[in-house]
Amino acid sequence: MKIEAVDFFYLSLPLVRDVGDGSQDALLVRVQAGDWTGWGECEAAPLASIAAWCCPMSHSACKPVAASVLGQRLDDVEDIRRINRGVRANSFDLLQADHTLSGIDVALWDLLGRKLGEPAYRLLGYRQALPKTAYASQLFADDPAGTFARAQTVTRAGYRAAKFGWGPYGRGTVTQDAEQVRAAREGLGPDAILLVDAGTVWGDDVAAAAARLSALREVGALWLEEPFVSGALSAYRQLAELSAPVKLAAGEGCHNFHQAQNLIDFAGVGFVQIDTGRIGGITTAKQVADYAHAQKVTFVNHTFTTHLALSASLQPYAGLEDHDLCEYPVEPSALAQEFTATRLTPDAEGLVHLPDGPGLGLEPDWPGLRKYLVGVEIKVGGQTLFTSPQAPG
Repeated sequence: MKIEAVDFFYLSLPLVRDVGDGSQDALLVRVQAGDWTGWGECEAAPLASIAAWCCPMSHSACKPVAASVLGQRLDDVEDIRRINRGVRANSFDLLQADHTLSGIDVALWDLLGRKLGEPAYRLLGYRQALPKTAYASQLFADDPAGTFARAQTVTRAGYRAAKFGWGPYGRGTVTQDAEQVRAAREGLGPDAILLVDAGTVWGDDVAAAAARLSALREVGALWLEEPFVSGALSAYRQLAELSAPVKLAAGEGCHNFHQAQNLIDFAGVGFVQIDTGRIGGITTAKQVADYAHAQKVTFVNHTFTTHLALSASLQPYAGLEDHDLCEYPVEPSALAQEFTATRLTPDAEGLVHLPDGPGLGLEPDWPGLRKYLVGVEIKVGGQTLFTSPQAPG
């Protein structure tokens, strides 16, 4: 069969706030080939990603993503990998192409899984999907009392692990940050896994990050996530040499395999966190998972948005036994909550299980999503390059 159509649905809350919540809008991708349909999601600015699909060619290495996808054969997993490589080669200088490719690649695995009657993880070579320990991913509150309350809430909900990040952390004094992580630990209790996300707040300032290590050790934090921007490999390495037993985590900003490989090889990270909706889809995320496993670095998903994205993010490491943590968004927007009718809810032990249905095992819930649709029309020189498609149903 051949890829006949790729459609993009821009979805958004009526008001997008200036906070670190990526679930306020979404770009849903539909791929159609023969009698089959697959769904994916880009973790990226929707309008820019649509433009990367349909923009005019600038030169031979800066083509629209559509040029490498439409009309391509899709019969087995090697076709998906071939299409992925083709987009990388033909849109090399189109930097948003990686994000656009990500949603398409996810949809291709979903479509092929539906056609073959197999979950995506089986197409990737895993016999089974092992349960993952969900860590409740949320923002630090504005003050320690609020963080304590949030920690108590997720503990009562049955989570055995929680991450707090962004908000005021790293933007005030060392003492204020210490009070935040102590409040998180107090609210979680002594046994839960505590993770801390600095959201790249220190750029590449090793001294500023190192000043927080004492408090992180005191509260038994498993990791400090993204103290620096993704490319600051030397800063990561220097901090890693100081941080034990606290490990460093990073990788959500990677948008190709080699960026993730460099973090694993040169940054001293103990955990590599990959967003399937950014790195180039399930294809590239699986490549990173395999490499991380070989290098004894733990692979973790990065997901702060929808359950469609969550399912896609778990597929690349579904069968890796020692890679058992799963980022789980506990404060999603109304849009994210209504994205799919089926949700991947943690069980009584706090474990997330992938569905055994074909492809991703779930699909968009259009009765809930329709009200979030944003119409888009892109014109260049009087020619219409893109118009929002009609929603199903």
